[in-house]
Amino acid sequence: MKETIDRKKQIFKITSLSKVKQQLFRWAQSFDPVCYLDSNDYGQSLYGTYEGLLAVGQQNQSTYNLSQTDPFEQLRDFHKKSGGWLFGYLSYDLKNKTEKLSSKNPDYIQLPEMHFFQPAYLVKIFSNQIEISSCKESPTELWKTIQTIPNTPLPYSPTIDPTQIKSRISKANYLKTIIKIKDHLLRGDIYEMNFCQEFYVDAIKLNPASLFAKFNKISQAPFSAFYRLNDKYLLCASPERFLKKEGQQLISQPIKGTIKRGKTTSENKKLTQQLLHSKKDRSENVMIVDLVRNDLSRTCIPGSVQVKELFGTYPFAQVNHLISTVTGTLSPSADFVDALKNAFPMGSMTGAPKIRSMKLIEQYEQSKRGLYSGAVGYITPEGDFDFNVVIRSILYDATRHYLSFQVGGAIVNDSVPKLEYAECLLKATGIRQALCEEKEEF
Repeated sequence: MKETIDRKKQIFKITSLSKVKQQLFRWAQSFDPVCYLDSNDYGQSLYGTYEGLLAVGQQNQSTYNLSQTDPFEQLRDFHKKSGGWLFGYLSYDLKNKTEKLSSKNPDYIQLPEMHFFQPAYLVKIFSNQIEISSCKESPTELWKTIQTIPNTPLPYSPTIDPTQIKSRISKANYLKTIIKIKDHLLRGDIYEMNFCQEFYVDAIKLNPASLFAKFNKISQAPFSAFYRLNDKYLLCASPERFLKKEGQQLISQPIKGTIKRGKTTSENKKLTQQLLHSKKDRSENVMIVDLVRNDLSRTCIPGSVQVKELFGTYPFAQVNHLISTVTGTLSPSADFVDALKNAFPMGSMTGAPKIRSMKLIEQYEQSKRGLYSGAVGYITPEGDFDFNVVIRSILYDATRHYLSFQVGGAIVNDSVPKLEYAECLLKATGIRQALCEEKEEF
């Protein structure tokens, strides 16, 4: 498919990847919207294509709220009309259009349910070169401008006192809720459910770009993202891919199974083996793998859906995870929108059975998820795409000075309430370190 706008493209060799990333990120701060995707050198080990992507400014955009018609049809139409690269997000609450569901919990960030834009400037980042595409200035002039940006720290973003962080659900109520969810498991209503809680800070003034730079350095996740839309920001250090399309191949890599990262190589090896052989974590993982297989089979050629890797152990900055990889071949009768719609929202953030789990999520959680547990990514002119799972993320409203982050985990029959709460805190370690400069998990 040919893009409807003319872009000038040019490749430039680079000698310092980290320096160029910093300069590009600083240059991006004068634009709105912004989508910066950083693989933090994990790309090739996790089916990655780019070391990073930066999309800024907009030629066209599409914003969706749930009062409108089918968002996925709107996305298909927008892609067809633009014919080009799109960057954007899908919020968790789009589930209300794909299924007979609703979301009545309070929404404290209030982003549109979906947003995509066709960027004015696109930079593809590789290990030793970048490609700049522009529908305005020449790439050479842009590169000259970017290179003049001084490698100085971004404006300071103050750290906060840990006591400023509040929770929408008390620890005592969290523990009671886990017991209630386990009652549903015992009755056979569900086999697994992802339960999340929101932490927040009121009246906090900060610099989102500076905070993301710190957060990204601490967590160094393979699906990190910085997204700006007007006065709302997403600072994401996600370790998880939702779904990728490359040609006719679909790739999903659900995470289920978490243990802390060891302080030494030998300690981490022991912890990894403990995770790998954990009956509870393996049970969580295999149930979601089955769900993902079912989701992909809705748009893939019969018999093509395969589990390429089951229970892969992957180390990250603060934790180790069990990651499985499920692939399938897209049916000739389906397109990229069908693939996204039939797999969304991702099973790792819902549970099984999916619809019943989502109903119980709405019943027991205290906040609307919004962009949390949604997906951020890109769509190419050919209809290929790559989307993450929005976890390990900070959402910030710069006008109301409101900061939010949510964490959660899979609840199964073997779940111990106190350990589930501890796992939530473990997953928030990188966020706490970025906000409060705490050195250890809490």
